[in-house]
Amino acid sequence: MIKNVLFITADQWRGSCLSALGHPVVKTPNLDKLAASGVLFSQHYAQSAPCGPSRASIHTGMYLKNHRVCDNGTPLDRRFTNIAQEARQCGFDPVLFGYTDTALDPRDLADNDPRRKSYEAVLPGYSLGQGLFDEPLAWVQWLADKGYATPEDAQCREIYRQFDDQHKEDKRGVGYLAAPYSAEHTETAFLNEKVMQYIDVKEDDPWFIHLSWLRPHPPFLVPEPYHSMYQSVETEAPVRHSSLAQEQAQHPYVKFEIDERLAQKPHHGESLLPTINDEDLQQLKATYYGMMTEVDAQMGRLLDFLTARNLLESTLIVFSSDHGEQLGDHYLLSKLGFFDQSYHIPLIVRAPGSEWDDSRGKRVSQFSENIDLMPTILDLLGATPPVQCDGYSLRPFLESNADFAWRTCVHWEYDFRDILQGKPEQRFGLSLDECSLAVIRDYDYKYVHFNQLPALLFDLRNDPDELNNLAENPDYTEVMLGYAQKMLNWHMRNEDRSLTGWLFHKDGPTQRLPIDRNTQPR
Repeated sequence: MIKNVLFITADQWRGSCLSALGHPVVKTPNLDKLAASGVLFSQHYAQSAPCGPSRASIHTGMYLKNHRVCDNGTPLDRRFTNIAQEARQCGFDPVLFGYTDTALDPRDLADNDPRRKSYEAVLPGYSLGQGLFDEPLAWVQWLADKGYATPEDAQCREIYRQFDDQHKEDKRGVGYLAAPYSAEHTETAFLNEKVMQYIDVKEDDPWFIHLSWLRPHPPFLVPEPYHSMYQSVETEAPVRHSSLAQEQAQHPYVKFEIDERLAQKPHHGESLLPTINDEDLQQLKATYYGMMTEVDAQMGRLLDFLTARNLLESTLIVFSSDHGEQLGDHYLLSKLGFFDQSYHIPLIVRAPGSEWDDSRGKRVSQFSENIDLMPTILDLLGATPPVQCDGYSLRPFLESNADFAWRTCVHWEYDFRDILQGKPEQRFGLSLDECSLAVIRDYDYKYVHFNQLPALLFDLRNDPDELNNLAENPDYTEVMLGYAQKMLNWHMRNEDRSLTGWLFHKDGPTQRLPIDRNTQPR
């Protein structure tokens, strides 16, 4: 029986980076253990990037085309419900530890409300257990209380480089230096401690926790022993064309993104240049993998805590991420565009109780999406997912049910509008609402549709690294047309359905709910 919910998102975690999936470098023994006692979804994808749009999809169960959170700072319309508000209807008091990267509907805020200046408000429906925002004030104070020399509040974000002169002098931002705080005092450890304190206070009362870990999001910095855990020579070569010019020639949008990053200055590893040398890139990867293993260790700590409190077998655990990380592939860092590296992410679901034993250790290779998380959690709690949800419950996979239809492709979207400076509009001569792309990806092909820019097509069976665009190849015209039609079908099938199932007639109103949403995704 599910009494409690622990819904965890790590930030910027590539989907291949689990040792349970055979990654050649990174080790994640505790997440592997969780997967062995739950269900691991190996083809799981985010629906948008960066953090704000992706988390809007997670918490509303909706594609970007419907919730319309286009960027960090785009408000989420108040008319949409979310996982926290729905969990309240199930009798929980959902509590947030970390962040949801939510900008609130401006129609609900006074003109002088400080939340108009931030995309880091708490998603409506959540109580705040412990925030960890861009200025990590609470964590810095926690470190100060433990005797660390920390920066002033006004410079809190500089904690990653201002502990001492050695770190002040390191301007590379590629993970060469170990963090000057211990592995027991990371941001992940800080939030874990707050979560465990909260659970102890709850005693036997049920709880619903959303734990949003920052790592392995940049800056690329981790303490020992994780800093030295992976030698740079162990990391794999980047996936990319042999020259920057070849990569830029693939598509006007790719050239635009690389050009923009060439013009930027590094900032604590968050906007590194595409021309970063191979040595630095290898070190960056080694640090990124170390950050993952540090998070994994904290996952183990949390699982041990739940076991010691006899809570593991009454707690639904969901672990995923908001999006991936380019990590130098295609000469890019961060999360953006259309490449798989920015959207393929992990998902592990562990439901408590003997009724799920037949599926424990199962690995699902069918496609799943972040919009499925809200319907899955609600379904397992015995609630009906709201009509707004574009996603579907993953419960049939936990039941080892082999007799059900399921989607054969995934979709994601990326909106590259620039509200403040309008750079893409100026570069391409587009309007604000034309700066977008949508992706349909299955096991055979990936089709990328741009609003007004040329489309892309990749043969994933023969070109898994997405290096050879076939969109202009006449031999693939029929394939292009087929995927364009599939894209249009997807768009039409997922229009806003809030009231479309209602009909007023002489015998009174009738509401017809959508077809069983557990068995009909495509």
